[in-house]
Amino acid sequence: MANLEIREEIRKSRLFHYEIADALGVSESAFSKWLRSEMDAERKEKVIRAIETVKGAQDN
Repeated sequence: MANLEIREEIRKSRLFHYEIADALGVSESAFSKWLRSEMDAERKEKVIRAIETVKGAQDN
């Protein structure tokens, strides 16, 4: 399965795909397509930052 570390982080953080997609400025379906195949380093970094942003917003 592609992007296992990102999928695991989403699961551990108890986030929804739509929340991360919103933070990235893409549709939920586009984000789901991104997860299907291994992302390049730049896109992966953007997703990780979006996860951290959403987690930070939930903590406040």
